[in-house]
Amino acid sequence: MPELPEVETVMRGLAPVMEGVRLDKVRAFVPKLRVDIPDQFEERFSGNRVTQLRRRSKYILIECEDGLVAILHLGMSGRVSIHANGSEKPPREKHDHITFLTERDDLIVFNDPRRFGLIVFSDTDTIQDHALIKDIGPEPLGNSFDADYLWSRLKTRKSPIKTTLLDQKVVAGLGNIYVCEALWRSGIHPQRRADKVKRHEVEKLLPIIRDVLNDAIAAGGSTLKDYAQVSGELGYFQHNFRAYGREGEACLAQKCSGTIERIVQSNRSTFFCPICQP
Repeated sequence: MPELPEVETVMRGLAPVMEGVRLDKVRAFVPKLRVDIPDQFEERFSGNRVTQLRRRSKYILIECEDGLVAILHLGMSGRVSIHANGSEKPPREKHDHITFLTERDDLIVFNDPRRFGLIVFSDTDTIQDHALIKDIGPEPLGNSFDADYLWSRLKTRKSPIKTTLLDQKVVAGLGNIYVCEALWRSGIHPQRRADKVKRHEVEKLLPIIRDVLNDAIAAGGSTLKDYAQVSGELGYFQHNFRAYGREGEACLAQKCSGTIERIVQSNRSTFFCPICQP
């Protein structure tokens, strides 16, 4: 499932063709994805102008001038592609479920073979109270995610540090890949109880989380299976993995003789070096 860097990359790719632009024609070709397509979906969008795109956790928020806010989630296999004005528009493919045609004749297509994505409606006044949004923790790239905050959340948790960081109520958008990478860079064992992580380790971990995410965004995210940028180009941060997916391979830390191991935590694979992450 796309994590924060992949969603951020898609949002940034969409912004130049959607922000400040009227949507001339919007179509939904299926009645539901993971949940039902909203009532009056085409009517609410068509003729409306997009004022801003932003990301909240793993959701893209499409804000419109009439107060409509659409919450888009890519799901497991969702892709967004852009066919720019002046280009030949391709015929609709089997899993092209939603299309946006802008006043500039840019065509934006949401394709989702597994239909685990979703798009739902809210509005500017109530978006913070929406069920998908209201309990999400602070953004890891934002100012409110600081050492004091993270320390306060960890010191009362008896769950493993990796599981705690994956809790969207603790911090927004972190997923399995980037938590594995951040813990490897930090030298913290993923099974260590969150309340056993020391304050100085938290102060080291926090900027590392930001560095991992920013490095991944700069690389266009990670493509393991379905994910692609809006241009169709694959992400390439997977070529920079130091822990994730490297079971049985030598640790890449300098002067380390360890081998990356894999364990399962909360039904998810965790990759770590037992020497670098004691």
